[in-house]
Amino acid sequence: MSKRISMWSGPRNISTTLMYSFRSRTDTTVIDEPLYAHYLSKTPVKHPGDDEVLAAMENDGQRVIDEVILGNYAKPVVFFKNMAHHLTGLDTAFLRELDNILLTRHPKAMLASLVKQLPEPCLRDTGLKQLSEVLELILSQGQTPLVLESAEVLKNPRAVLQKLCHALKIDFQESMLSWPAGPKPEDGMWAKYWYSTVHQSTGFIKPEDKEIDLPERLEPLLEECLPYYETLSKYALKAEGITD
Repeated sequence: MSKRISMWSGPRNISTTLMYSFRSRTDTTVIDEPLYAHYLSKTPVKHPGDDEVLAAMENDGQRVIDEVILGNYAKPVVFFKNMAHHLTGLDTAFLRELDNILLTRHPKAMLASLVKQLPEPCLRDTGLKQLSEVLELILSQGQTPLVLESAEVLKNPRAVLQKLCHALKIDFQESMLSWPAGPKPEDGMWAKYWYSTVHQSTGFIKPEDKEIDLPERLEPLLEECLPYYETLSKYALKAEGITD
């Protein structure tokens, strides 16, 4: 049976970058947001290309869990890139059968990017509340949560990925640090709306050191997001501790 790794993220993070990183391993199958259509079918949100996603993908979240997330795979590792808010309306008991990674990003940077696709985002759109709920579930089971903070990953991808692989009990592979530019066969059909930057990448890109301009109307949402982010970031793997 394959080791099942599910990375739960919010939007406008490095989740696709990390999916490409795991895709570059020799032993791993990657699956891009299998619960997306379920989420769109259960909420009133409007996303770019949502009608196309709903028409093409399985809308029944429980069936996706049973047949995709808990399905059979030929390779020894399967990596699911998931959005935490896609858990809406689902029984989370299946998380016990996965190695769960929680990926977070400072909400100011996340919101400044998200608003370009969703002009009026709300807390649900950020996934932070749902990430915190998964964190609480992991802690309630007496487990040590695996949390990645995007800024820490980008400081030293090799160091953080080595720590992550060690925690997951899989070998770190140097191939995880690079990949060819362009779309990937595993990309969801929404890639044309969301993945333009990562399609230009051939590895982890350090963010530009510049002031983030957040629209004033989003300040209340930022304040709502910060406590969730701060709780999650306490558990984040740090870039320090392993040298190249």
